[in-house]
Amino acid sequence: MQLATYINDLLYRYECVIIPSFGALLTQYHSAKIDAESQTFYPPGKTLSFNRQLQTNDGLLANYVASVEKCSYESSLQKIRNFTGKLSLQLSEKEVVTLKNIGEFHLNNENSVQFIPSSKQNFSTASFGMTSFVSPKMNREVYKEAVKVLEEKAPIFITPEKRATRPYLKYAAIALVAISIAGFSGMKLYEGEVQKHNFAKKQKANSIVENQIQEATFVIENPLPTLNLTFTKQVGKYHIIAGAFRVEENATKKINQLQEKGFTAKMVGINKYGLHQVAYSSFENRLDALKNLRTIKKSQNPDAWLLVKEME
Repeated sequence: MQLATYINDLLYRYECVIIPSFGALLTQYHSAKIDAESQTFYPPGKTLSFNRQLQTNDGLLANYVASVEKCSYESSLQKIRNFTGKLSLQLSEKEVVTLKNIGEFHLNNENSVQFIPSSKQNFSTASFGMTSFVSPKMNREVYKEAVKVLEEKAPIFITPEKRATRPYLKYAAIALVAISIAGFSGMKLYEGEVQKHNFAKKQKANSIVENQIQEATFVIENPLPTLNLTFTKQVGKYHIIAGAFRVEENATKKINQLQEKGFTAKMVGINKYGLHQVAYSSFENRLDALKNLRTIKKSQNPDAWLLVKEME
């Protein structure tokens, strides 16, 4: 599935990637951690999760597909519909759907979509190239025995009589210290080279992502004919939502388009996912809001929905 590659690209830069009419993939940063049982060290990264409720198209994925494949926005939307349709069909047939480097989807006994993220992928560019590793446990008995042997032999190096009869031990001690220093210096040099390598890989990855990903711009090439509706209320806590946008400029553009059609469109704040919500209009009476929502769903946007929120 080629779209899985595009989704994978976007997850490196964005914390929320919405797959229209299916759900959203969310990333959350976590710090480095150690598994004491297995002695495994894990680098910092991002935890991937899935939210079935976020299905409204914000233009991010569609615009990226159009940009990479050099096709129209409508064509990219159709490709996404085909992708989600095939995905939903496979899930309905009780299949486990795997998206490469992202994770697995399946239905549980209640027919709810379940998601298991891939453990091999880290979407944090700050940790690019880092992998987990296992540190063997130290055998304390062997360590204590080694210390005991050294303590027993220590007088050989410091006793004047021993120094006079065994001068070669002095040189052996000097050689041992020199080897230790050389080994420590070599380890530091190796660590420095590893850090340089990781930094170079990180810079390369950032460059690739920056060159491929462009800011999403919501564009309507074939707008529907203008429909003038009369609303009795323009303020209130019931808001008919036209869409939610990650980029504020796209939200402003949507407001201008709706106002040209005769709606009293406005911004109604930012949700917990950082998306700017745009409303066709707002109402004080719930029945008025539901009546106009049905009209808008039939004539303008079948994905429109009602938000209940007190405006400050």
